[in-house]
Amino acid sequence: MKNFSIEIKWALRFTLLTLAWAIGEKAIGLHDDHINNYGMCSFLFVFPAVLFFFQAIKEKKKYDYNNSMTFRQGFVCGIILSFIISLLNPLAQFVIYKSITPHFFETIIAYKIKNGYLTLENAKVYFNLKTYIIESTFIGLSKGIITGAIVSMFIRNKK
Repeated sequence: MKNFSIEIKWALRFTLLTLAWAIGEKAIGLHDDHINNYGMCSFLFVFPAVLFFFQAIKEKKKYDYNNSMTFRQGFVCGIILSFIISLLNPLAQFVIYKSITPHFFETIIAYKIKNGYLTLENAKVYFNLKTYIIESTFIGLSKGIITGAIVSMFIRNKK
């Protein structure tokens, strides 16, 4: 477990970042009054997410690899980090949509129907806690692995 202590620490921090981001979205009205901007503004989460991956892999390089890391070592760190984040994700999604913004799904369904983007049936299939947990877990895992690979390309210093 000691070998993964940095990944666990950063995965917990990433989960807290996710919760803080949701609180911020809620506070500025992206979950109700400004839901029309929700998709575009949620995309901005990529910037702190990449920064967190960068910091995590950089810390792994410093403390576990004595400042000498190969691409493979960084990539493995990114995979492990992504996997742990994905394990924590259902809990984060549950907290977000049951505590932080419990009316989010009703609000976004109403918005999508009102603006003709989806029918009620299709909106209910897509916008619910189960679907969001599954989708965000697997999309997060794949994006995390890709991010880990890209960050590892920049952090490596050993062939």
